[in-house]
Amino acid sequence: MKKTFFISLALLVASTLTSFSQEYNIEFKIDGLSDTTIFLGNFFGESTYLKDTSKVNSEGEFSFEGNEALEEGMYFLVLNKTRLFDFLIGEDQEFKITTNTEDYVNNLKVEGDIENELFIADLLFNSERNNEAAPHVTIVRDSLATKEAQRAAREKLSTINEKVMAHQNEIISQHPNLLISKIFKVNQRVDIPPTPEGQVENEYGYKYLRKHYWDNMDLGDPAMLRLGQPVYKEKVENYFDRMLLPDADTITNEINRLASIAKQNQDTYKYFVWTVTLKYQNPSIMGLDKVFVNMIDTYFESGEMDFWANDQLKKNLKERADQLRLSLIGKTAPNMVMMDKDKQMKSLYNISNKYTVIYFFDPDCGHCKKETPVLKEFYNTTKYDVEVFAVSADTSMLKMKKYIGDQGLNWITVNGPRTSTGSYHKSYDAMTTPTIYVLNDKKKIIAKKIPSGRLEDFLTQYEKFQAKSDNEQ
Repeated sequence: MKKTFFISLALLVASTLTSFSQEYNIEFKIDGLSDTTIFLGNFFGESTYLKDTSKVNSEGEFSFEGNEALEEGMYFLVLNKTRLFDFLIGEDQEFKITTNTEDYVNNLKVEGDIENELFIADLLFNSERNNEAAPHVTIVRDSLATKEAQRAAREKLSTINEKVMAHQNEIISQHPNLLISKIFKVNQRVDIPPTPEGQVENEYGYKYLRKHYWDNMDLGDPAMLRLGQPVYKEKVENYFDRMLLPDADTITNEINRLASIAKQNQDTYKYFVWTVTLKYQNPSIMGLDKVFVNMIDTYFESGEMDFWANDQLKKNLKERADQLRLSLIGKTAPNMVMMDKDKQMKSLYNISNKYTVIYFFDPDCGHCKKETPVLKEFYNTTKYDVEVFAVSADTSMLKMKKYIGDQGLNWITVNGPRTSTGSYHKSYDAMTTPTIYVLNDKKKIIAKKIPSGRLEDFLTQYEKFQAKSDNEQ
């Protein structure tokens, strides 16, 4: 695939520090460690950051302290670029952790913090359950094991899992406001109750799950950004992928609703908005690029994200949105007037067929050489009234003429750079070749970036939909 134009949007989100009057003072003693430098690290989204540094004395003692409280979340120690072990920072930020270099995790002990007492106990509990589960996992994965043995092993694993869930639920019940309880909850699935009589099971289950999807996670809690796994991003992306219909307006309305919840905190607000913005900048589902345009207009051009988005980022986003907005599905396709092989100017708007396929290609593009014959087959065999307006991205007229001859093309082919209507890059999202748009008889865009092999089926479904809409009016 040959790229003709591309803007890279780098992830510029970094943690915003929130000031508190509370101090932090975390002491450590690691037997077997002495006279070295150690770092305090934290998670943020998919990344890790070094937060503080400390000198270890000859007794293995060191501490991290500051005048402003640390953001709640999961933290870790780093020695010689190696992560030693994780621990939690919750509301209580004055405590002591001890261990030794023989086994950092299994020898962990904490004084003065119930949060990490529970966290360390959970690590040891899970280690025991993993050891208990190991032989049964081996049987389940053994293709030579009997069905009865695998069934028994699955039952054992189910029992072990029930132990884990009971252990977590007990902590949640006794300490509902602690960070460790929030971590347990966010990783638990929502249980769907039995379907009420008279309702369809799948429909009821979907509606219930969508309604209760966020029961176990607060989108406005910044601690959810600072966990060992990027749970926040995964939950958000899974929601939009699996809980919503792929309709741009539906998705946009739900983004705005959830953004108002995430807005409780600046970190969660910007992270949520940026995660969704990146998700829809190049969507895999046709028509959802409209979501990206809406995001830029609502959250960046409006100044809503000015508390962290710099001018260059906003400029890049606006340029990309402006490029997309003219060629969204439902929009009238911008006209193109370009030179054909006989040096005649051909206008897109002069095509009178019921449907027009715009085909952006490049004579040197390997993918185009595979796509063109498929489009040619469609063009020569389709039962629909279709014309192709093929736009060559290369400046060379000789290459274009040779391509037409080699491929045996009899549709309209024009040279994109030789135009009286300006660069098509400003009007169409055709950064790569091949790229296809489909227009109706009013030159409205009805499909984009669709493979040639799906054009016949698409037009069949489109005509059925149009006929149904006409009958309902």
